[in-house]
Amino acid sequence: MPRKIIIDCDPGHDDAMAILLAHGNPEIDLCAITTVAGNQTLEKTTLNARRICSVANITGVPVAAGCDRPLLRPLVTAPETHGESGLDGPRFGAPTTPLAGMHAVDLIIEIVMGSPGQITLVPIGPLTNIAIALRKEPRLASAVREVVLMGGAQTRGNSTPAAEFNIFVDPEAAAIVFEAGWPITMIGLDLTHQALATPQVIDRISALGTPLAAVAAELMQFFTSTYKVTSGFDSPPVHDPCAVARIIDPKLVDCVATYVTVETHGTTTSGMTSVDFDNRFGRAPNALVATKLDFDGFWNLMLDAISRIG
Repeated sequence: MPRKIIIDCDPGHDDAMAILLAHGNPEIDLCAITTVAGNQTLEKTTLNARRICSVANITGVPVAAGCDRPLLRPLVTAPETHGESGLDGPRFGAPTTPLAGMHAVDLIIEIVMGSPGQITLVPIGPLTNIAIALRKEPRLASAVREVVLMGGAQTRGNSTPAAEFNIFVDPEAAAIVFEAGWPITMIGLDLTHQALATPQVIDRISALGTPLAAVAAELMQFFTSTYKVTSGFDSPPVHDPCAVARIIDPKLVDCVATYVTVETHGTTTSGMTSVDFDNRFGRAPNALVATKLDFDGFWNLMLDAISRIG
């Protein structure tokens, strides 16, 4: 039976690829797409989610806008990576996908509480929506099947030396999520930096020869150009679909159970995920932390999904 998931996202080039993977894989039942401010403003990330749904002909999946700012901090966005639209590269027409008539937090609560034990949350942006949903409905922590999130890092960050972007934008929300007591898998930078969109991968996407494949290839080409400038990567890491891939086929992503905390007060370390592999704190594990990716298996899944969508 396909896994029921909600993708909570801030599209974003890699968010777009995660949505395509979820929609195009038969092992996933995409129940909703919720948006949050992060890579760009909420208005732009929500428009981008609708754009991707429109070009991929994703119908019957509610799209709901969520929080437009972090819990306590000013919003930080990433136009240097994702462009002013948040999804620069392809030229999109007006989206045909409508917005759901409710807030993302309420939609998350409604779907999860309506199917207890069945829904996996896949947050691939800042964790603001998820934290507020927990605060509004504390039973969510026991009703969710699991949380598979893209965020954090074991070694070094990409927004600061210590912090990965999604956690850095709203560390207070991330701390709430990691302390909630539900099953969490953390797909951090040490894993996603193995998911590179190499020229060979982009050529494979283009060779599918469909309009959607052309859009996906353009997204990856733009992402390549900005990552080279901002981070010195010859090929960009495609972070967010790694979380979806872990759900589809856990064998593609090796994980280690450990205790993770989120730094919210450090002068230079705010947003850092402290991953206690050596059990220095003597605490029981609260997360599975991803360590190794099957590169070929991951991209085969991604290409198959794009091909299936047509």
